[in-house]
Amino acid sequence: MGLLRIMMPPKFQLLAVMAFGVAMLFIENQIQKLEESRAKLERTMARHEVREVEQRRTRDGLRDSPALPEIEDLIIIYNRVPKTASTSFTNIAYDLCGKNRFHVLHINTTKNNPVMSLQDQMRFVRNVTSWREMKPGFYHGHVAYLDFTKFGVKGKPVYINIVRDPIERLVSYYYFLRFGDDYRPGLRRRKQGDKKTFDECMSSGGTDCAPEKLWLQIPFFCGHYSECWNVGSRWALEQAKYNLVNEYLLVGVTEELEDFIMMLEAALPRFFRGATELYRTGKKSHLRKTSEKKPPTKESISKLQQSHIWKMENEFYEFALEQFQFVRAHSQREYCVH
Repeated sequence: MGLLRIMMPPKFQLLAVMAFGVAMLFIENQIQKLEESRAKLERTMARHEVREVEQRRTRDGLRDSPALPEIEDLIIIYNRVPKTASTSFTNIAYDLCGKNRFHVLHINTTKNNPVMSLQDQMRFVRNVTSWREMKPGFYHGHVAYLDFTKFGVKGKPVYINIVRDPIERLVSYYYFLRFGDDYRPGLRRRKQGDKKTFDECMSSGGTDCAPEKLWLQIPFFCGHYSECWNVGSRWALEQAKYNLVNEYLLVGVTEELEDFIMMLEAALPRFFRGATELYRTGKKSHLRKTSEKKPPTKESISKLQQSHIWKMENEFYEFALEQFQFVRAHSQREYCVH
């Protein structure tokens, strides 16, 4: 600046000083704007990080917090009918319980009797409703429907089940008792050694293929009343229908098992999240196959279909199938809307 004072006239020196001052003010102003922009950006990033933390906490809270008692206290009872793909479906629950954080418990009854004594009924209801350490829980076993409201407890469990074409179920059970299946091939079955086919049993009038053996799905849904187990009871059929509609969340059919699993995953993701994919790809969850099973002839089928017992069991199966298809159709309609 000293050189400028010597070589420039005073007027120009003043102008130079003013220009320099203006330039400095402009630079300082730009620096201040940059700092304000940086501070604004930092605040925005901080708010974004806070929102992410809050969202993570909310998600974790939904999974971990006991703030949803209606979900965390939920009990599902699957009173599985024999030879309806029950083991295949139960394996899915065992495969998912660790990841989805629920408990799976097997219902053991005395001598595998589907009807429990009154004392066992009381103990079962008390254990299911009060065993908080095992909630949420998935109970499964070959046991008849049990009405929890009769015992004065709060909080009824959610019932689900699967039914199958009655003749196909009986044929599968007939061969299962003799040859087992590919699930536990080394286990000795009750009728092991009996090589008689189902058709031969029908021709000889055997008891294991008699129409009375068809009477199983109706009493399983009817329950613990004596009339439920009177073969051919019209009252039992109507009670089974009533329970299916009013006491069960969902009843699927063996022939459309994947759709049943898909609908459960949509309705109860707390338990069945990932079930559909597991069913499609998992080895354990695939349908177990009864060994040495031979399809019955048309003559054997026709003979069974002449029985009033088959007509009643088939009426119940058709009723269950119609209800399942109705629920599925409306589920698909809902998915289309969304």
